[in-house]
Amino acid sequence: MAMGGILKADDVKKVLEAFAVADSFDHKKFFDMVGLKAKSPDDVKKVFTVLDADNSGFIEEEELKFVLKGFAKDGRDLTDKETKAFLKAADKDGDGKIGVEEFIALVKE
Repeated sequence: MAMGGILKADDVKKVLEAFAVADSFDHKKFFDMVGLKAKSPDDVKKVFTVLDADNSGFIEEEELKFVLKGFAKDGRDLTDKETKAFLKAADKDGDGKIGVEEFIALVKE
């Protein structure tokens, strides 16, 4: 499943341009600009399942690197610094990965 049924293509394009430069990614701005913050928890769960590439029920650090590609194929990879900051912000239970409830909470911050 792609993000097309959940998010507007124009919004996705805008955020990819806004965060095109390495070390510019800010998850709060990203979720707000892409329109995900205003979506229902069910829609946020759908996005989570797209980002959970290995279907483990968690988004691990390796999958976080490719979060922008989850929104559009031409998105860049996150840097290690961005990935670690993103994981730290979301991983409330300290298990080194992001569960669906943690992801929803992060998006709604």
